[in-house]
Amino acid sequence: MPSHDLQLAAEKIKFDALFEYAALGILVVNQKGEIILANAFLLSQFGYTNANEIIGKKMEVLIPRRFHHSHVQHRDGYMNKPDRRPMGLGMDLFAAKKNGEEFPVEVSLNNYQVEEDSFVIAFVSDITKRKEIENATLLQKEQLATINQRIEQFNNDLEKQVALRTTQLQQTLTELEVSKNELQKALSKEKELGDLKTRFVSMASHEFRTPLSTILSSASLVSKYITEEEQEKRDKHISRIKSAVNNLTEILNDFLSIGKIEDGNMVAHFSIFNIKELLTSICNELAGIAKPGQEIIYLHQGEQNITLDPSLLRNVMINLLSNAIKFSPENTKIQVVSESINGEIVIHVKDSGIGISTEDKQHLFERFFRGTNVTNIQGTGLGLHIVEKYVELMDGKIDLTSELEKGTTFRVSFHSSKTIKE
Repeated sequence: MPSHDLQLAAEKIKFDALFEYAALGILVVNQKGEIILANAFLLSQFGYTNANEIIGKKMEVLIPRRFHHSHVQHRDGYMNKPDRRPMGLGMDLFAAKKNGEEFPVEVSLNNYQVEEDSFVIAFVSDITKRKEIENATLLQKEQLATINQRIEQFNNDLEKQVALRTTQLQQTLTELEVSKNELQKALSKEKELGDLKTRFVSMASHEFRTPLSTILSSASLVSKYITEEEQEKRDKHISRIKSAVNNLTEILNDFLSIGKIEDGNMVAHFSIFNIKELLTSICNELAGIAKPGQEIIYLHQGEQNITLDPSLLRNVMINLLSNAIKFSPENTKIQVVSESINGEIVIHVKDSGIGISTEDKQHLFERFFRGTNVTNIQGTGLGLHIVEKYVELMDGKIDLTSELEKGTTFRVSFHSSKTIKE
């Protein structure tokens, strides 16, 4: 037997044990792209009962016919410059069984040489189950987005009905409760996909229950106050309903925002605007929800016309100021200072609230995280995570200093050559 054949036989003996017991398909082809070895697992994958059915044939026999032409070019290119690597990076690869049925695969390539002859080893994995799971995940994500849209529409309808006629509120609340149950069912199905969705279900259930209970109880009581003398009582419960609806709106807006951010659908739209006018407007607006005796003080230094995304900046400031109001006691001052000097834009929001512990600071911007000292204060734990993402979209940074019972100061900074001097 020629030396070349002896060496090939020796190599085959070395591979026999691996071929017989490997739990994945293994294929060996020569420089001509002809199959010279195939293990039993691979034969089973492709629906063959005997290796002789494919030995000596071009490896394209295992590939869908529509890919034959392009694959021959790829195969020849690899033979000319072989290396260890996965096949088809960034692409979906498909194989063809004996009966023509196609299925998705992952292929890893390696090569070795015996004298002047080169050989390629291909490791083939059937990823049909994984693709099914991925497709199911995408479908569940689409279903969740649809449910979120429904909830948002229900919330809008609820606000209109409260303003027009309280007698129709019970029907809308029933629809909202049904939607809430649908959301919980959809989230439960995705629980196996990760801890994030599990925490989402738990938090959503808790945060929806309180405002919904408030709305149902107040709506029931309103219907009992029918005389003119009871108008004050009616107004009280209508105010509670509006407040609960606003809470639901904030929760839904947080969910929608985090969804857009995670999907990469949120982008910054830069434009020139007057930062002093914008922040003054926001401070005046939020003064209306401040606690008794709370005072918002705003100062600006430097240039006023800057280039950022005014919508994203507005959402950032509303969130930070709302938190300052929420976590600060009555009769305290909330200070807002903005500076725009030589292209450096810095905004400070300082409160005299309950503060943040050292342990909580490192987790403060994580999704669904809430400080250990705010368990009795309503919130989703998404606000500061969204703020951080909005700031990052504008190429900015956010950090904070805080001490328990001594208040918190958030610092938001941007460096932009687009800043325009007056």
